[in-house]
Amino acid sequence: MRSKPRPASAPATRSSSPITYLSLAIMGCVFIAGIALGVGLTSVASSSSENVASRDTIDRAAPSADVCLQYGASAVTMDTRIFLTLNPFNVYVSQPKMQPGCVLRTNNWDILEERKLVTHDQEQECKNRMNTFAFTGDLGDNPQLNCVYQNDEAENLFLNKPGFGPPPTGSETF
Repeated sequence: MRSKPRPASAPATRSSSPITYLSLAIMGCVFIAGIALGVGLTSVASSSSENVASRDTIDRAAPSADVCLQYGASAVTMDTRIFLTLNPFNVYVSQPKMQPGCVLRTNNWDILEERKLVTHDQEQECKNRMNTFAFTGDLGDNPQLNCVYQNDEAENLFLNKPGFGPPPTGSETF
């Protein structure tokens, strides 16, 4: 005759989790060290004098910065030359020369006239083409002035990429 097996008594065990306090502490330290390293690298990258990735940097470098920021907008100017050959057809572009500049608002041209940097005829010619003036170099030290055209067709393609830039407001026209 067979006897019934007796149920084995369950050994007294502690509930053990795969994540212990020690592993939580190590993960926390790694997380904090990662944040500190990221902040440190970002601070070093943006403090370089060659980095002009912020509007404040461009504003500070603008020629006649006080006048520029009050009566216009700071800008980065790029002087480059383009050569076009027809036989054979080729396009050649020189290396751009980048320097700080300023674009004046149209209603502030009197600053240029007061300093005798433009004549009334130059103002009229620029105004007739619906343009404005921009300059590089200090206004008090022989600046290089140009009548520039605002291209309203220029688009910021960074804002039109899905997943980049601010979300659409619904007021854009396509």
